[in-house]
Amino acid sequence: QVQLVESGGGLVQAGGSLRLSCAGSGSTFSFRLNTMGWYRQDPGQRRELVAAIDSGGSTNYADSVKGRFTISRDNAKKTVDLQMNSLKPEDTAVYYCNAKRTGLDRWGQGTQVTVSS
Repeated sequence: QVQLVESGGGLVQAGGSLRLSCAGSGSTFSFRLNTMGWYRQDPGQRRELVAAIDSGGSTNYADSVKGRFTISRDNAKKTVDLQMNSLKPEDTAVYYCNAKRTGLDRWGQGTQVTVSS
């Protein structure tokens, strides 16, 4: 069974920083083969991609976070982090970790990020 557990959310003032971390586990989970992503969702809104990093280390970012957020992965530790700088109130959302590959699409439980103005 594949499990993803997020941590690092919280309350921060606009302009501040947070670092989210997602740890993967499971005896059948080949972490390094997965594209790992961070998504976010506001109540009543669809879940949107924030950033993703594939098995080769290539990254992809939403236009709204380019230059402010950085995604990274550690295959040995089975973790994927999201460094969020220059946070804005519109970054407020529940952030979800995702692992994706052929035959697998797994989500974490989410962590709340709230940015006050």
